[in-house]
Amino acid sequence: MDIDAFFEAMPFADLLGIEITEVSEGHAEGRIELREELAWDAAGTTAHGGVTFTLADTVGGAALVSLVEQPVPTVDMRIDYLEPGSGDLAAEADVVRLGDDIGVVEVGVFTEETHVADARGVYKTG
Repeated sequence: MDIDAFFEAMPFADLLGIEITEVSEGHAEGRIELREELAWDAAGTTAHGGVTFTLADTVGGAALVSLVEQPVPTVDMRIDYLEPGSGDLAAEADVVRLGDDIGVVEVGVFTEETHVADARGVYKTG
């Protein structure tokens, strides 16, 4: 499966401008440029929490797809917001468990200056 093409063809991720920048065995990285329409504040400097969540979910899915080579619908996602995401966001994801039917991925979301959020995603693999 061409992981880059799969995620580039995802309409919602494309709408937001999410870019998967690295994928390897059980690991993925991605980024999103903060634009005014993705912000929660009038100044357009801080990402809306939904943008942070979607970046974490998409990059987490990419890490798992690197192992199972098929789409992995999200079953559950938990996120802890640690700091405001002021500026462009980057995410790093690692698979922590791969079972027959379920995979679990941990994701960190960052700006250049700060650790913005930690997430744990559960995805259907079978």
